[in-house]
Amino acid sequence: MRTMFTIKKLTLALIAAGIGCSAFAADIKLGAAEALSGPAAKYGIAIKNGLTLAADEINAKGGVNGNKLTLVIEDEQGKKEEAINVFKKLIFQDKVLMVFGPTLSNSAFAADPIAVASKVVVFGTSNTADGISAMGATVFRNSVMEADVLPVTTKAAVKHFGIKKVAVVYGNDDAFTKSGYDVFKTTLDAQKIQITATETYAKGDVDFKAQLTKIKATNPDAIVCSCLAEEAANIILQTRTLGMKQPFIGGNGFNSPKLFEIAKDAADNTVMGSPWSSENLTPTNKAFIAAYKARFNADPDQFAAQAYDAIHIVADALKKVKLTGALDKDRLALAEALPAVKLDGATGAFAFSRATGKDGKPAGYDADQDAIVNIAKGGKFVLLK
Repeated sequence: MRTMFTIKKLTLALIAAGIGCSAFAADIKLGAAEALSGPAAKYGIAIKNGLTLAADEINAKGGVNGNKLTLVIEDEQGKKEEAINVFKKLIFQDKVLMVFGPTLSNSAFAADPIAVASKVVVFGTSNTADGISAMGATVFRNSVMEADVLPVTTKAAVKHFGIKKVAVVYGNDDAFTKSGYDVFKTTLDAQKIQITATETYAKGDVDFKAQLTKIKATNPDAIVCSCLAEEAANIILQTRTLGMKQPFIGGNGFNSPKLFEIAKDAADNTVMGSPWSSENLTPTNKAFIAAYKARFNADPDQFAAQAYDAIHIVADALKKVKLTGALDKDRLALAEALPAVKLDGATGAFAFSRATGKDGKPAGYDADQDAIVNIAKGGKFVLLK
């Protein structure tokens, strides 16, 4: 009995001192719907890592106003139907304050309306297709739209290689790759670059030689590819087996270690735009890269960096919110606090800009951030100078 009494007294003393499991006033549950399996897992796992690293760092410093950030992470497999199911679970069953994700724009178009209808913040860290933020006032993203990145990327590539004409290849059954193609086409027209051929493929395709043989016959100066990393890598490899040496121009779907795991040095001279670069040597980015490598024994990518920054953006907003425990009220308070956040993060200076809905009225929020143009050299992306 004496031992039990002593333990009880010690526990009460620790609680009074704010030590141990009761050091935090409460848990703030943040949901995350990410593709942790399937073809998009190369992005989803990096996002999960970025979210986890940032949340743990914030908690180690005392959390947000004394409250602990708790991530509730679910695998949406990169599928629209799973994203819908996961959103419903996180919002209605787990009762999270807000939701990060999903990983792909296709899934965002399917699942985000659930959050919008429930007046819950949904925060995309990797959705770049046009129209995402137009779905509602509680849709936020810190992933820079392809519409903002691709014109800058194309202009830099044209100048660097002296490009006059290009061929285009894109996935025609995915919102991200289709949106990227639309932006590329508009950009190429505006910059007066001739398109010699346009070829498409479908998800799951692994043999692109028929399309590439047609492209080869038109002798373009470069190949524009609106593709995800795995398809892009295989397309690059197959052009080289056909004796084609043209440089590639791609969107942020290229910005994954998967590109170099498959294509290796064949990807050299690929130009890609992104808001993040490992060569951006700001103190914040250097600290992020070092912490990520130490934690996960791997190099971070753009998707990890954007997820890392996203947690800090939400945390900054929450510092200005007095949580009441009334979920609907707290969800609304977060949505009202987020637009004013400005951050100097791993991806650089960040702020939100207001998007316009299909009805012409103000809708959600996009990233107001500059693009960085990179070129592949020796199995990695470096700044294009």
